[in-house]
Parts: sequence; C-alpha cells; structure tokens
Amino acid sequence: MSMLDGIKRLFVRGGDPASDHAALADWAHARQFSFRPVRGDEAGFVVEGRLGAQPWRLEWGPSQRPYIDGHELRVRAELGLPSDLQALVLDRTLQAQLEKAVFDQYIESVQTRIDDQTPPEMRWLVMYGKLSGSELGGLRDRFAAVSQAKAWLMQWLEGPLTPALLAAPLVTGQPMVLMVSRGRLTLRTGLSAPMPQDLEAWLRLFHQAMREARRVADAGSDPGHASTQPSMFTATRTPDEDPAG
Repeated sequence: MSMLDGIKRLFVRGGDPASDHAALADWAHARQFSFRPVRGDEAGFVVEGRLGAQPWRLEWGPSQRPYIDGHELRVRAELGLPSDLQALVLDRTLQAQLEKAVFDQYIESVQTRIDDQTPPEMRWLVMYGKLSGSELGGLRDRFAAVSQAKAWLMQWLEGPLTPALLAAPLVTGQPMVLMVSRGRLTLRTGLSAPMPQDLEAWLRLFHQAMREARRVADAGSDPGHASTQPSMFTATRTPDEDPAG
C-alpha cells in the first residue's frame, strides 16, 4: 500500500484505528450480510442477515448489562414465539454471580421487591424453576437453565442445541446468556476484540438456537405455566426486557 493510500484510509476512518473493521466487513459481505460501523465515544458495529427467511441482527459495542464488563456481543431475532414465554440458559459461573448479587441486594437489605432496574436474567433466576442436573444432561457441568415453562425449555435443549452450546467458544470468566423473552431470542456474551472467527462461532450457536426454537414452536408445544414455581420475591409488573437492551 502506498503512502497516499495509507493517508486516505486514515482520513476515512477519522484517525481512529479502533474503528477500522475492514476484516469484519469483508467477512460479512462475503456471506451476503450487511455491515455498518457505529461511531461515537466507543465505536461498534452492526451486522444483519437472514437464516432462511428469518432476519437476525448482530451488534457489538459497549455492554448494556452490569454483569458484562467492557464490550459485549449481542445477537437478536424476532421469532414470533408466545409473548409470555420466558426461558434462560447461562453459564454456571455467571449463574453463581447473579444469584449472589440478588442475595446481597435483596436479602441483606431486607428488600422484598425486584424492580425494573434489575435485568430480567437476575429476576428469572429467583422467580422460576431451574432444570435439575438430570434434566440438563450433558449441559449440567457448564450451564444452568430456568423457565416458567420447563417442558418447553427441555424440548428446546433436547436436540442439536445442547452440542451447539457445548461447542460455544466460551473461555473462563466470559459471561454468556441465551434467552427467550417477548417472542425474541437474544444471545449476549462479553467480547473485547471481535474477530471474524468469533462472529462465525457465535452465529453458529445462535442459528442453532433459532432453528430449535422454531422446531418446538412448530411442533405445537404449549409453553403454559404449569411449571411455574413460587418466587422468593414479589416481582413488579415491568417489561421483561427494555426496548434498547
């Protein structure tokens, strides 16, 4: 590359090396995904694509959750699942951290109401029944799962989603959640410096989660509420996930 080309590239990206996502853009375009950088105080990007006819959106930028430090990777898809279905799969380390945070915040302060400032991931851990070790099967050592509809959750996990979760590129201390709320599937994980292979791996997991959620829905499984267990706390009536989060 000539010096002139280098100067042009520096000018185009505003002199900020962190905003140069050329390799990520090339990866996205090679797969016929759209790629858009997001500029601001902390740069990020958005990738959009489809799994068959179903659109999804991937975002990387500053974390929107207190349990993820720095930057996070978010992938979302509106699947048209029952609006009252709430299901959560998360890594064991994060489960322990969130449960301790709930205990410290609400038990030690003698507080009995979980408000809308608490992420739904934390609320659900104390509101809904967890899958047992035998119900989790091969996931039991690395993941936990909760839902107000345990039968739906177990059907979601019983097929290819379990090996896909076990193949996720999680490293020690990296938080990850996969959740269904208000008809939407969302994956979140901490990711400080994304590379094309990272996006490829996490999309592979997300796509499998999409397929399996549709499989269970198409099979006519009723999420119901039979498996709801009494909560330790009274939860306020608030949206399960903020529109921006």
